[in-house]
Amino acid sequence: MPRTVLIPPREHCWVESDAFDRSAFAALVADTPSLAALIERGGALVPHFRELTEDLFCLLFKLDPRWRAPDEVALASAFNHELLVALRDHPLLESVRAESQLDEMRAGLGTLLLGEHLLRLLREERLLTRGDLLDLWDLERREEELRRAGEELDEVGRTDVTRDTREDAERAVAVAQGELRQKSKRVAERLAEMPARARAAIPAGLGGLRRELSETAEQAQSWGKGLGAGGRHSAGRQIELGRRLATNPKLRRLAELVGRMREQALALRRSRFERANEETFDVELGRTLDRLLPPELLALRHPALRRDLLRRHAEGQLLCYRLRGADERGRGPMIVCLDGSSSMAGEKEIWSKAVALTLLEIARRQRRLFRFVGFSSPDTPLFTLDLNPRDHHLVRDERALDVAEYFPGGGTDFEVPLDAALATLSAARYRRGDVVLITDGECQVSAPWLERFRREKRRLGFSLYSVLIDVGPSSTATLADLSDRVTSVSRLTDAAARDLFVSL
Repeated sequence: MPRTVLIPPREHCWVESDAFDRSAFAALVADTPSLAALIERGGALVPHFRELTEDLFCLLFKLDPRWRAPDEVALASAFNHELLVALRDHPLLESVRAESQLDEMRAGLGTLLLGEHLLRLLREERLLTRGDLLDLWDLERREEELRRAGEELDEVGRTDVTRDTREDAERAVAVAQGELRQKSKRVAERLAEMPARARAAIPAGLGGLRRELSETAEQAQSWGKGLGAGGRHSAGRQIELGRRLATNPKLRRLAELVGRMREQALALRRSRFERANEETFDVELGRTLDRLLPPELLALRHPALRRDLLRRHAEGQLLCYRLRGADERGRGPMIVCLDGSSSMAGEKEIWSKAVALTLLEIARRQRRLFRFVGFSSPDTPLFTLDLNPRDHHLVRDERALDVAEYFPGGGTDFEVPLDAALATLSAARYRRGDVVLITDGECQVSAPWLERFRREKRRLGFSLYSVLIDVGPSSTATLADLSDRVTSVSRLTDAAARDLFVSL
């Protein structure tokens, strides 16, 4: 009669989850590069790091998290248990869960931020020593050896083999069980010696997390709308955006300023252009009720068709006339040259990028191409991005964030970026465009270059609008020689803002 073998469980998650929870977490990992990278890096340090992040997600996401009994979970997850127990009993957890329950984006962002906090502590060996981590890997290996030995013993019991073969299999199981028991005892002792501050590693990350989840989620949503990223964002994209906002105070400050400036700019434009002269020239899908085709209106009289019309209205799938106005036909691409020199550091940088991103939103609404040119010293390569190259001029969040985070420092040179703008306007795709120069004005240009620039401006027929960032030291001398109009951020709160937001 074969010996009964207690095979270690293959479950490594301490929080119970159903198929929906596991599917939601797997989808987030597949759609969120930062979360996938976190799991990969953490998995190289400690066994079952993915299961630890899944437990964190379930704790933040589920309405009523339930815990598995110790005999249902593999011994190699003992370290995860030590960390999670401290989190489970922490009074701040319910406060954070109030923001993240049943919200994949916020639960995923909280998981990512807590996981990155934990990974930093692991790398700094503030939780476990390198020897303790090796013991965890050894415990995982011995559990797997016992599983294999148990499977071989079960196979021997189902076949007609010699007594010696059966005894060898039983002996292998007994050895594996003894080694696992000894190793698990050592690991348990080491974890028991883990200081209280290490056990509180994850709870320590809860401080301010609720506020971060609330503010960052709102800013991520506002940021995406402000940049004209059409359609509904996936939870993974929102998490990526939320992480960059949560970990970069400069971006959060910029997001707040862009939101205020965008609303002001759009309000100015609405007051100036209530409705342009327009003509019908095509049919498109949309939800604009005053431009519905007559066949769509007939559906309102039929109960079943009326419900279908309401559904298609919610999805933006109604047949509408497409209008073309003189304002739309007459406006070309926009090229924004942004000064990234050292004199623009601090508040100047925030204000200048807020203006640039507000202009991006105006360009997106007018279906205009938008090229960003970041510049500083003559020997520093230009940082050029086409922010809405296709897809009906929709803006990719990650490109706009690259603009927001780019800051080379160094000196200032107007000639190189404006020469690049001239070359861009000479291309067929960017003809009839406008150029915006955003700077503090602290730069000089040579007389021959200035004369050549003026000739090219007359030949190409474009206008140069300059925005002076005058929240610190600034100069208007050079800008006055170059520009058709000059305005300043200190004047963007009054009627002078029309020089920029309305004229462009």
